[in-house]
Amino acid sequence: MNTLRLNASVGCLIFGLMLSGAKAADCDGAITADEALKAEDARYAAQASSDFDAMGRLYGDDLVYVHSSAVIDSKASYIERQRSALHYRAMRRSNVKVRAYGCLAIITGVGDFDVTQNGQDSTSHILFHSIWAKRGPDLQFVSWEATAIPKQ
Repeated sequence: MNTLRLNASVGCLIFGLMLSGAKAADCDGAITADEALKAEDARYAAQASSDFDAMGRLYGDDLVYVHSSAVIDSKASYIERQRSALHYRAMRRSNVKVRAYGCLAIITGVGDFDVTQNGQDSTSHILFHSIWAKRGPDLQFVSWEATAIPKQ
């Protein structure tokens, strides 16, 4: 089972990188694990408070966001989804690991997100990866991939 999860995670990671189009030419400077986690915290805060201006700054124009439902959003469509139908009430993560590769950082872990979508409250329990690129002095969120963890 662990091998299957590892293989699935690696496959999702590679797929996400290919979709995001993030490459060394699109970013510069070195990113640290601490910077990536602070940026991820800022994203969670922006989403939980519906701070669309902050989302606009944090999300890269090339964002590819793959929901656990397999719905794929761009920067514009993800922000619009949050304006119209999706609200994050609480976002918690655990078992987090950050790997930095030059100007890219990949965060993996377990997420528990309390959401309201189209008026319905639910909690998502997921495995995720989040990819951040350092662009100038700032970090930008360029890729997300989530897989639902089945209820046991």
